[in-house]
Amino acid sequence: MPPPADILKVAIEWPGAFPKLMEIDQVSLPNHETYALQNADSTNFYITEKNRNNIKNGSILRLTTSPAQMAMQLYERVQSTSLDMKLDALKELANSSRDITFAQEFINLDGITLLVQMVESGTERYQKLQKMMKPCFGEMLSFTLTAFVELMDHGIISWDTFSVAFIKKIASFVCKSSMDSAVLQRSLAILESMVLNSQDLYQKVAQEITIGQLLPHLQGTDQDIQTYTIAVINALFLKAPEEKRQEMAHILAQKQLRSIILQNVIRSTKPINDEMAHQLYMLQVLTFNLLEDRMMTKMDPQDQAQRDIIFELRRIAFDVECESNNSGSIEKRKSMYTRDYKKLGFIIVLENSSREDKHECPFGRSSIELTKMLCEILKVGELPSENCHDFHPMFFTHDRSFGEFFCICIQLLNKTWKEMRATSEDFNKVMQVVREQITRALTVKPNSLDQFKSRLQNLSYTEILKIRQSERMNQEDFQSRPILELREKIQPEIMELIKQQRLNRLCEGTCFRKISSRRRQDKFWYCRLSPNHKVLHYGDLEESPQGEVPHDSLQDKLPVADIKAVVTGKDCPHMKEKGALKQNKEVLELAFSILYESDEYLNFIAPDKHEYCMWTDGLNALLGKEMTSEFTRSDLDTLLNMEMKLRLLDLENIQIPEAPPPIPKEPSNYDFVYDCN
Repeated sequence: MPPPADILKVAIEWPGAFPKLMEIDQVSLPNHETYALQNADSTNFYITEKNRNNIKNGSILRLTTSPAQMAMQLYERVQSTSLDMKLDALKELANSSRDITFAQEFINLDGITLLVQMVESGTERYQKLQKMMKPCFGEMLSFTLTAFVELMDHGIISWDTFSVAFIKKIASFVCKSSMDSAVLQRSLAILESMVLNSQDLYQKVAQEITIGQLLPHLQGTDQDIQTYTIAVINALFLKAPEEKRQEMAHILAQKQLRSIILQNVIRSTKPINDEMAHQLYMLQVLTFNLLEDRMMTKMDPQDQAQRDIIFELRRIAFDVECESNNSGSIEKRKSMYTRDYKKLGFIIVLENSSREDKHECPFGRSSIELTKMLCEILKVGELPSENCHDFHPMFFTHDRSFGEFFCICIQLLNKTWKEMRATSEDFNKVMQVVREQITRALTVKPNSLDQFKSRLQNLSYTEILKIRQSERMNQEDFQSRPILELREKIQPEIMELIKQQRLNRLCEGTCFRKISSRRRQDKFWYCRLSPNHKVLHYGDLEESPQGEVPHDSLQDKLPVADIKAVVTGKDCPHMKEKGALKQNKEVLELAFSILYESDEYLNFIAPDKHEYCMWTDGLNALLGKEMTSEFTRSDLDTLLNMEMKLRLLDLENIQIPEAPPPIPKEPSNYDFVYDCN
């Protein structure tokens, strides 16, 4: 007779003894005040009422002190007068604080207040010993700040509770010319979280730290420090009131932030990691968003400054040909100006003055529409995405990068207009070609504006036509009725192939971030489907894994049979909560949730669009529903075209008829048949 499903065989270890194989009842685990069971892996998470159902046969558990007892012991030990004992306790506290069960107990003891007091007042006492015990001091402060960050990361208490003295102390660690790198990292992370989580703390932090004090950290070689520093700058930029952002941008320009980042980060010999790429993308978006007000401002005919700009444009465009005619009457000059402004509807006069009017490129209209197009391409005015790494190095090579970008593109527009021999009726067609030229050139991520310009030179109108023709031919080859019937016949097997690929991808698993307002040092978690497609295994990770994560290292599981539905976007529970994520369009597009039982749910934010489509397709396939993602449509089209080409190889250059050929009449006799026997 098989043992009950709730009886599990596990190994339990404790200090001073070898692990012992034991049987435990998963339903009625004892809840002892002094002792508790803990996962004997890198996480060391406690077994609780919420996660006990995730214990599996063969798990290795550790018998250890209960969370409440451990919290009390560490609370007392970190106040020890012995530096060695204090250091050991802080090291253990920093590690234990990752577990939310322990964190709750330590916070209940007012442990956060204790750590804050140690930072505010205790450091002076230890700094006196710094000359003879500098490593000890650095480690002690590092573990104190690490424990603080881990405890706050659980979101149990508000950031608004901290004093100005604590902010000043953290800021002082950042402002010092020589500081332990671990202390500096934690201090920068704390400042970023303060700024992002509280408008009141933003104002206090902004008073304590300046851009000039942050810039030296970008000039070192530690990419982690550089990343944290740019993150703090981005946070200050993001939370600054509208009226102060332009002022802050002016300060950043004065301090040559762009040049420092270009030389010490982008052109560094070290490859840029994902987190640094994200922070550079954030800075790029926030910088371009400063143009939003100008983008939304219409021309005011009563504004003398704007009128002066138009007058200056006319002078630059026409004075070359009109200087010799400047002595005419007032009426004649008015007539000439009227003609000029009519041409400036708008025109690149110096290049186009020799052509007929119908072929002239309207400079004013072109400039306005091109500006709109560039703002759309660069998403000016949109909130930055939490998962995007799409920064362009060339925009860090010039202080007025958007202006230079526009100048290159307006020249491209005029060149394309000439190549297309366009008239005013062709304006929209020209703009479509120009958009395609620009977006294709940006996909290669040019390192400089000159490289971008060179790339555009290779994307002439003729080249765009060739690309379009090639794409069109691939589509038109498969539009005849026999071909369409064959496609329809083989489509189900292609869909089955895509389904298996999606399920295999889920079996490999994906690492997801637990997105919060403090992005870096966020927790990772991993989810994967079992090989038999019956169970989803998931669990927390310390860091982003290299390769697949084994099933047995994931603490939690969800039977596929329990899944009720898969929802996406704004229908997800975690997208209905208040906060920045709800307002972020790109994060909204990457969100999905698994609903199970009555009101339980598992929330996801995919790392990118590809993983989002893989998972939503795979989950729908598991539930017997249609796979509807854009990647499924693209894969189906690609695989169908490939299969069709393979099947039609012998018919190359043969005209395929629309209707089957007629059956010929029977021959009048069969005398032509030869009997070999």
